[in-house]
Amino acid sequence: MFISSENAPPSLKDFTLVMPAVAVGNVAQLAVDLLVSTLNMKLVGYIHTDCLIPMAGNNPYSTCREDAEELHTPAEVYTAPELKLAVLQIRAPIIQKKSKKFRQLIVSWIKTSGFSRTVILSSSHAYQRDDQQMKGTPLRYLVTPSLLKVSADALKELGWREMEQLPAFPGLTEANAESRLSIPGGGITKGLYTDSCAEDLPLAVILLFCSEGDNIPDAFTLVNHLNDWLHLLDNPSQEPNKWKIPPSWSLLFGSGIPPAMF
Repeated sequence: MFISSENAPPSLKDFTLVMPAVAVGNVAQLAVDLLVSTLNMKLVGYIHTDCLIPMAGNNPYSTCREDAEELHTPAEVYTAPELKLAVLQIRAPIIQKKSKKFRQLIVSWIKTSGFSRTVILSSSHAYQRDDQQMKGTPLRYLVTPSLLKVSADALKELGWREMEQLPAFPGLTEANAESRLSIPGGGITKGLYTDSCAEDLPLAVILLFCSEGDNIPDAFTLVNHLNDWLHLLDNPSQEPNKWKIPPSWSLLFGSGIPPAMF
C-alpha cells in the first residue's frame, strides 16, 4: 500500500504516472532516474509491500552532504505537481512467486489514486526478437483500449511502432495462425498490460529491445522517446533534452579495480 511521507497525503488525481518494469538491463529504472533527477521531483511517499526484495540505501539523488545520508527504500513515489506528473521508482527485484500479487497492488493503487494515465517503461531481450522485429527502430509501444480512445491521434502523429504479435507456434505460415503477445525479459510488463486491459485502465507501455551491459545509452533513448510524447523538457528555461545524471550513477559499475591487485 502507499504510505505518504508528508502529514497530508498528496492528491494524485489526474496526474500521469510513469513507472518502470524491472526488466532486462534495468533500462526503465535508469530512465526513471533521469526523470526524477532532471525534473527535481519531490519524494512524497513509498509503496510498502512484501512483494519486493527488502533493501535500503542512501539518497540516490542527493544534491548536498546533508541529504546524502537519507534512507531510501525499494519503491518510492516522486511528483512534479507543475507537470501533473508522478513517478514510481522501483529499485529491487520482484519476488517471483509474488509477481501477480504485486501487479494487483499496483492496479489497485492506480485506480484509487485516480491517475489520468499510466506509462510503463520497459525493455525486452534483443536476441529473442522475431524476424519482423529486427527491422527499423528497437522501440515499441502498447496501449490499452481505454487510453487509445483519447490518445490515438497523438500516437499516430508520433509515428511510433506498435509491439508485434508473434506466432504462438513458430513455423506456421497460415493466414489464420494463432498469434500472441510476447515480451521476453520484460518482467511484469505483459501481465500489467493485460491486467490493465481487463480493468479498463488507460495505460501505455514503451519498451526497448536491448542486451545486458552498459545500458546508459539505452536509458537515454527510452526517456527521449517518452519525452517526444509527454514533452516533459519542452520548457523555454531548460535546454532541450538535457537530462541530469544522478550522483548514484557514478557507482553503476563499482568503484574500479584496486591497484593492489597488480
